Amino acid sequence: MKILMFGRGVIATVYGWALQQAGHDVEFYVRPGRAATYGDAVDLDLIDMRRRVWWQRVVETWPVRYREALEPDHDFDLIVLSVPHHRLAEATAFLSPRVGQATVLVFGNIWTEPRAAIGALPVDQIAWGFPQAGGGFGADGVLRGALLPSVIFGTLGQPPTDREQAVRQAFREAGLRLKERPDFRGWLWVHFAANAGLHSQGLRLGSLSKLAGATGDLRQALLAVRELLPLLEARGLDLRRHRGGVLLFRAPTWLTAPALAWLTAHVAPVRVNFAAHSDPDAEEPREVCRDTLTEARRLGISAPRLEAAEPNFAREGTGRI
Repeated sequence: MKILMFGRGVIATVYGWALQQAGHDVEFYVRPGRAATYGDAVDLDLIDMRRRVWWQRVVETWPVRYREALEPDHDFDLIVLSVPHHRLAEATAFLSPRVGQATVLVFGNIWTEPRAAIGALPVDQIAWGFPQAGGGFGADGVLRGALLPSVIFGTLGQPPTDREQAVRQAFREAGLRLKERPDFRGWLWVHFAANAGLHSQGLRLGSLSKLAGATGDLRQALLAVRELLPLLEARGLDLRRHRGGVLLFRAPTWLTAPALAWLTAHVAPVRVNFAAHSDPDAEEPREVCRDTLTEARRLGISAPRLEAAEPNFAREGTGRI
């Protein structure tokens, strides 16, 4: 399969590497002028959990190929679109006249209605998924991260199309197990609210990385997510269909907070994921919190911990979102 990774962020790079390892032809689309800045290789330091009982550390320099233009008559079979949710509209506007015959895998957070979030992209050429990897580029340019053994795919209430099955097969060939979410819209919204609760407390400390191992702060983060569950119900979500997704946040925090603290401090993939979110100026955590609080206020849902954290994600100079 000929695959275009949209951008060269962490998720695009990690999965681009895994897909190329499996024999797929992978390129990256980057903005004009960025290819020279990035250079012709990526230095990787990854925890790869696909093949061993525990994990395998991969340290290598991976040669990559870039393109800075995309014409509508391209021959890519798949475009993997993994961008911060607040950049999705910009990305889909760029891609919609250039999608050609490719399938587009929308591969990240969504807080609006999924079909509305993709703008003018043709719905019958869309596949829906969510990565199970994370990390960050260090000051030395090295991508340090973790690739979990599974990846999330979902649909919006109907069986996967042939296009969607072909995308799933490509990820299987990359050694990844698939987790299917038939109510993918609901799963995305639960995940988004969970991110908002965690980030609200991480931003209070400076970044999500500061939560690692901090039992008391993680307890506040879990409670912040719990306060957002009524918001999901107010949006029409039946949380009974997502019992597994909300169990961590409904369970007693005297039990879950110490367990999560231990995981974030001692289990390498979890620790790496938290440690990667160390940029105090990162915009995506703030955008997640802003959009969640805006929706809570619109629907009249009280979210006291998220509201208390608002000074940490308010737009500069306003004190408000």
